Amino acid sequence: MASGESRYPQDWFRIAAKDLQRVARRLAEKDVDDAAFRLQQAVEKGLKGFLLARGWRLKRVHDLELLLSDAVRHDRGLERYRLFCRQVASYYILERYPTLEESPSLAEVRDAYAQARTLVRKLRSRGSWGRRRA
Repeated sequence: MASGESRYPQDWFRIAAKDLQRVARRLAEKDVDDAAFRLQQAVEKGLKGFLLARGWRLKRVHDLELLLSDAVRHDRGLERYRLFCRQVASYYILERYPTLEESPSLAEVRDAYAQARTLVRKLRSRGSWGRRRA
């Protein structure tokens, strides 16, 4: 774990919520690239909050599929978000590394934003209140 990073789930959920607010602002400004990147960040932080609530040891990892796999061990219903996490994970790569791939469209990121809000809300409720099924 990196020094200084919180092990408290609610801290991670709070930052995930802030990232989702940033996504909304970037979408309103039509800044698709930053909105997509912030979306990935929100999902990552939501998953980490959920896992920390389950006793997971904090790791410096950005791989949403790996985080989701760990989360699914605690709640199998989260498996339905596998393709979504794969899609959103690609946003991180597109923003941080030079690639030949095109950025996602505004419509795609808007749709992903709606799904991310649902997922983060679900992770937060399950991270706060214990184990529940999806």
